[in-house]
Amino acid sequence: MKNKHLLSIKDLSSKEINTILLNAEQILSKKKKKVAVNKNIINLFFEDSTRTLTSFELASKQLGASVINMSIATSSIKKGESLIDTAMTLNAMSPDILIVRHNMSGVPYLLSEKVNCSVINAGDGSNEHPTQALLDALTIKMHKKKIAGLEVAIIGDVLHSRVARSNIYLLKKLGAKIRVICPPTLLPAEIEKLNIKVYKNLDDGLNNVDIIMVLRIQKERMEGSFVPSEKEFFKFWGLDRKKLDKARKNALVMHPGPINRGIEIDSDVADDIGRSLILEQVKLGVAIRMAVIKLLLVTKK
Repeated sequence: MKNKHLLSIKDLSSKEINTILLNAEQILSKKKKKVAVNKNIINLFFEDSTRTLTSFELASKQLGASVINMSIATSSIKKGESLIDTAMTLNAMSPDILIVRHNMSGVPYLLSEKVNCSVINAGDGSNEHPTQALLDALTIKMHKKKIAGLEVAIIGDVLHSRVARSNIYLLKKLGAKIRVICPPTLLPAEIEKLNIKVYKNLDDGLNNVDIIMVLRIQKERMEGSFVPSEKEFFKFWGLDRKKLDKARKNALVMHPGPINRGIEIDSDVADDIGRSLILEQVKLGVAIRMAVIKLLLVTKK
């Protein structure tokens, strides 16, 4: 990787993306090498997380690194310390990588300018979630054997989703054909600039689709009412078996988690081991994050 940070999919070339995917595949197929021995990695999460935090911790430890999960609830931030002062304090401890999640867009960029180590964006507001898009690409590639030319539908709360943005940027770079399906109130204003198809209903939008990415309703980022009710949302934009039948017979279903069952997706679809890749995404997340950490440590040398 040319850049010492991973802040945005937009910063990566298609070649760099494929290098990360290849490294992750090699990690899955070979005995894991402890390439991060004597390296220190700090997880600085300002938002709650199960999958991403645990995945980064496992990835770091499997590479041999020492890991610190910094608890915001018991940190000096609760005493009034600023974000910048916290970053400078951590920088003084000479970590090798700082992994940051924050509810405000742009925070990882800000911190990358204040510290000497590499910074990985683990999700910033509704902006981006680069490693989620990378693990989604790996999941698709391993099950469909390719990404270029595939029809990918992203459905649900596109407006507030950093997962949607990162996936759109990445999958377009690798030649997939992207469409979004959502109510008008959950459609970002800038979506037309991305040159992707927009559908307002699932019946039309899921026609001839290879991959269906269901998004979580981002209640924590909503101010005001964006949908009439959860029941109404599921009726028109939630994925159930009947709507899934509109897609290709071998279409696969993905979701970044956590799942709101009966709102975004029906349990019958989410738990279908023949069609759902949701748990596979979690599994492959560790390999992708190992690959990213490994490549960033090599870049720093």
